[in-house]
Amino acid sequence: MKKKQLFASVLAGALLLGTLAGCGNSASGDSAEEWPTKAVNVVVTASAGGDTDFNARTFATYFEQVTGQPMVIANTAGGGGSVATSEVKDSKADGTKILFCHTGQMIVNEVAGLIDYSMDDFDIACIPAVDKGTVLVASKSSGITSVEDLVEKAKAAPGEITYASELGGYSHLQGLILMGKAGIDLKILDIGSASDKITNMLGGRVDLAAISYGAVKDYAETGDLVILAQYNEERNENLDPDIPTFVECGIDFVMEKPYIIAFPKGTDQAIIDKINEVAAQIAEDPDYQAALIDGYNQPAEYIAHDEALELLAQTREEYMAYQDLLQ
Repeated sequence: MKKKQLFASVLAGALLLGTLAGCGNSASGDSAEEWPTKAVNVVVTASAGGDTDFNARTFATYFEQVTGQPMVIANTAGGGGSVATSEVKDSKADGTKILFCHTGQMIVNEVAGLIDYSMDDFDIACIPAVDKGTVLVASKSSGITSVEDLVEKAKAAPGEITYASELGGYSHLQGLILMGKAGIDLKILDIGSASDKITNMLGGRVDLAAISYGAVKDYAETGDLVILAQYNEERNENLDPDIPTFVECGIDFVMEKPYIIAFPKGTDQAIIDKINEVAAQIAEDPDYQAALIDGYNQPAEYIAHDEALELLAQTREEYMAYQDLLQ
């Protein structure tokens, strides 16, 4: 009898411990169906103050308004963003940590050989926004006044027109694709950040660069820089309406920059579905739309999970054609 009582006591204790453990798990991790139940850590692949950081923080503001839970931003810019992508890739797939980046860190880094993994090693959730504010700019001293003028001068003097970039990065690839699509040869220089590129163009040391419209708008108005074209499929109405697309200039070249929300591989589909619902709702918010225009002349655009995966796969395939030149 005592043995039966002892067994019953042990069994009851085990059941109690199991119940407590289950409660502990619920408190320490998000339930997929109820996600998010606490703050979400967002690893951003860039320093504070740039376009990626701006988009991440703007999205985070409205994410909290919709869900009631904050997004805690961590800027991790090392290795061209590879430190951040590695951190999230190796994190637990429990919905508590996500990656906010763009195609430069997710795809171009792979093409350039900076990482030994790919977008397939993440659970891509969606594209919450798309940068449509990048323009090709020429220095005043270059004498280049249009895309047609650029092509004519570049073909007359192959390799003499200089293009500012960060070697192995997104802007480097922009230059390579431009050369391939236009059939021209430019001299690509490793200049550095956007501010470095602008300084060198104003000083007449560099002829061309791809820069965010907001950073060069004032210089274009004074005539110190000349905006040649925008990289969008259609004209972004938030830019100067007179800026043509490359397609309009006779070059089949579109290079918009999607931002990406990605989770560690193995994240519950319910969490992926939830953040898509939230992102879709945020994109329709007039205040969010106004914030994007004020910040980077950027229209609100959300691309859902399946379409985002298809777009990114196509982008990766196109970029891989320049692998040998980028490395």
